[in-house]
Amino acid sequence: MHPSYTFLNEMVGFIFHNTTTMPLFLLFTMFSMPIMILLDDEKCDIINKSWQCLPPAATPQTVRLYPQNTTSVSERSCHMSSQYGKKIKISIFGQSHSPAIGVSIDGLPAGINIDFDFLNAFMKRRAPGNDDISTQRSENDIPEILSGLVGGKTCGAPLAMIIRNADARSADYSDIRDVPRPSHADYTAHIKYGGHQDTAGGGHFSGRLTAPLCAAGAICLQILNGIGIDICAHISQIGNVFDNKLDLANVGAADFIAIRKNKLPVISQESGEAMRSRIISASDNGDSVGGVVECAAIGLPAGIGDPMFDGMENRIAGIIFGIPGAKGIDFGSGFGGAALSGSENNDSIYMDGSNIMTRTNNSGGILGGITNGMPIVFRVAFKPTPSISIEQRSVSLARAENATLRIKGRHDPCIVPRAVPCVEAAAAIALYDAL
Repeated sequence: MHPSYTFLNEMVGFIFHNTTTMPLFLLFTMFSMPIMILLDDEKCDIINKSWQCLPPAATPQTVRLYPQNTTSVSERSCHMSSQYGKKIKISIFGQSHSPAIGVSIDGLPAGINIDFDFLNAFMKRRAPGNDDISTQRSENDIPEILSGLVGGKTCGAPLAMIIRNADARSADYSDIRDVPRPSHADYTAHIKYGGHQDTAGGGHFSGRLTAPLCAAGAICLQILNGIGIDICAHISQIGNVFDNKLDLANVGAADFIAIRKNKLPVISQESGEAMRSRIISASDNGDSVGGVVECAAIGLPAGIGDPMFDGMENRIAGIIFGIPGAKGIDFGSGFGGAALSGSENNDSIYMDGSNIMTRTNNSGGILGGITNGMPIVFRVAFKPTPSISIEQRSVSLARAENATLRIKGRHDPCIVPRAVPCVEAAAAIALYDAL
């Protein structure tokens, strides 16, 4: 008997004597049977429930979840899916060096007027090559509408946009198919997709794919603005340089206006100059630096979101981690709240006329996954750009031996300044999808 069925027989005997576990059993069988069928019997320790496939001896570069004789990519279900949303569904496509990248937005209501000046201005904030602290790859990043728009208004059909790639240099990436870049997705993509992935410019894993994310976010932000909701982010930290913090309870439109006036999106211009110097210093040394983006959304009513798995924190975090380089997120007092007592962290509730408000906003505008009417405030940590010109240690996948790598190409010494509109776009999509 197949060991999968022996294992299931034992589970069935237990579960049918414990009726409260029946719903879990149904979920278990739904998801486990396909896995059990696909796993190679000889390489899976199902009896010990390790659920890990043992790698073939002496070939660490060929470790895989599926049996070795499964050669077809489609048979191994190794496809890339970059979709998000329930009310609206966005699907991002393309690679860093493909002729174009783009996004399809399904679920937008008909009759929405699209302000292209707003859209193009938003895209320009993320576009590369605009100053000396970003990559010198030059792209216009002007979206071309393929469908879903008639007379400047949405027509109810999926809205599809492409952004052409005009300044790609694929030859700079010829080495990384064999020698993966440290802290990039090169190695994991090689394992997942069997070497068939596009490595030029990072392929579908590149930060270049945040351009269509911003295009979709700019559309959603326009819709949100039309119902009194606005979103703005600033650079909270670059390396060991910090900007002023937003007032969690009282952040408002005036703060957004002040941030948007600055070339570098910060509250304190003095901090902005220090951040700029820190980025240039890292670049001059062939290195990079990370940082933190703080984002706020105002104008949201109470009652948006759901408990547990569809809470507003979940929805926002889910799309934020679609931005390459994002490594952490917290809301309100966040991780800092762990050092406080309950009496310090609790937000006192009071009446402001006919509105229920809180005197502080350590919850970040969300309780139980549901908005409470206060500003939503969260922070996103971004790692230092892994593409640096300093020589790094890696391995040769073909030779299965240690190797060194010096990365070529054009890269941001710090992705944080260009990540600011990406965070705003992601938040706009998440919030509009939840309404």
